Amino acid sequence: MERGELTLGQQPEEQTAEESLRPQNLDEMIGQPRLRENLSIFVQAARSRGEPLDHVLFHGPPGLGKTSLARIVAAELEAQFRATSGPAIERPGDLAALLSNLEAGDVLFIDEIHRLSASIEEILYPAMEDFQLDLLIGEGPTARSLRLDLPRFTLVGATTRAGLLTSPLRDRFGWSARLEYYPVEDLEQIVARSGGLLGVEVEPKAANEMARRSRGTPRIANRLLRRVRDFAAVRDGDADRVRLDTARFALERLDVDEAGFDGLDRLFLTTLVEKFGGGPVGLETLAAAVGEDKGTLEDVVEPYLIHCGFLTRTPRGRVATERAFAHLDVPSPLA
Repeated sequence: MERGELTLGQQPEEQTAEESLRPQNLDEMIGQPRLRENLSIFVQAARSRGEPLDHVLFHGPPGLGKTSLARIVAAELEAQFRATSGPAIERPGDLAALLSNLEAGDVLFIDEIHRLSASIEEILYPAMEDFQLDLLIGEGPTARSLRLDLPRFTLVGATTRAGLLTSPLRDRFGWSARLEYYPVEDLEQIVARSGGLLGVEVEPKAANEMARRSRGTPRIANRLLRRVRDFAAVRDGDADRVRLDTARFALERLDVDEAGFDGLDRLFLTTLVEKFGGGPVGLETLAAAVGEDKGTLEDVVEPYLIHCGFLTRTPRGRVATERAFAHLDVPSPLA
C-alpha cells in the first residue's frame, strides 16, 4: 500500500462502534449551536453558487467531533469524502498522489494537520489557494518544474494543537472554528441518542450520571455508555435498559469519579499536589514523576483540568488550584 493512500481498511471493533454513533448530518448533530448555524449558512451559500465550500479548519480538544464534522460537511455538500492524516503524508509525492486523484467538489480531510512537514506544506499552499499542483521532475541541472491544474475541492483540516500551525497554512483556510467542551445537557441528549442507536433504553437519571462524568466530551460519553451497557447485560441480565444504580456501579468500577477524572487525571493531580506542594512545577518534571509522555499530559489531561478550574499554567510551571486540593481532600496551602 502506498503511503497516504485513501482507504478505510479493517477497523478495530471499538472504532467501528464509534463510527456507527456519529451524526450523519447537521440535523442529527447535538451541541455546538453557533458552529452548526454558521456551517449551515456557509454550506447553503456554497451550494446556491454551485461552488465548493471554502477550506475549513476545525480545532479543539480531542473527542469533540472534528472528524464527524468533516464527514457532515461532505454529506451536506453531497460530495465524496476522502480522509488521511498529517503523519501518513511523509513525502511530497504522497500529497501529490492524493491531490491528483481528487475530483471536482471532493472533500479532503486531513486529521492532525499540524503534523505536516514544511516540504509538504509548500505543495499544499498553491493547491489550496490556486488549485494548482507544482511538481519538480528530475534532479540537478536537468530538473524542471511542472504545474498541473487541480479540480476545485474543499480541504477540511483538524487539529488539537492550532498553535502549532504555521501562519501561511492557517491563513489559507476560509473559516476556522473552535469546538468547545459540551455542557451536561447536550451530553445527556447524546447518550440518549446513542442508546437508541445501540438498542438500549437509558433512564434519564442514568444518562445524566454518565454525562456528568464524560469530561465534556461526546467520545467519552459514548464509550462510557457502551461499557455501562455491558454491566447492565451481565450484572443485571438486562441488555435493553440502563438504570441509575447500574450506571453508578459501572462508573465506579471503571474508576471514573464524580468529576469525570480517570486514574491518570487523579495521578496527575495527586503528584502535583502531594509531591510538589501544588506547584509551580515544569511539565517535563511532572511527566517524569507520573511516568507518562508529556505530550499526552499536555493534549489529553491538562485541557480539561484547566477548563474545570483544577489547574493553571504559569510561566514558572503548572499550579494546582484550591479546587484541586479540595477534590483530593488535601489541606490547601492557599487557604
